[in-house]
Amino acid sequence: MEFLLATGLGWVTACGIYLMLRGRTFPMVLGLTVLSYAVNVFIFATGRLWVGLPPILGQDRPVADPLPQALVLTAIVIGFATTGLILEMALRSRHESGTDHVDGIERQPEARG
Repeated sequence: MEFLLATGLGWVTACGIYLMLRGRTFPMVLGLTVLSYAVNVFIFATGRLWVGLPPILGQDRPVADPLPQALVLTAIVIGFATTGLILEMALRSRHESGTDHVDGIERQPEARG
């Protein structure tokens, strides 16, 4: 199961990085969102999943760790706000420069011949 989780997280991370390195703004925003999902799943997986255990210390039995769930919940809220901000900046850049390339310069395809 650990191999499957590690492989899945690796693929999602690789896809997020690939999309972030694209030249246009929408794939870059999509890649940032996918990468944040991969980080959230990684943080959630580090806390393990305990069923039926209390998140309270002081007892002699195992307890569930509530910190990863709290971190992921906070990261989801911050990621949503960051995505909204980046989308607004991308729309503003598109409006001012007239192109959706990240650097604002429209690339012309090279002539083949």
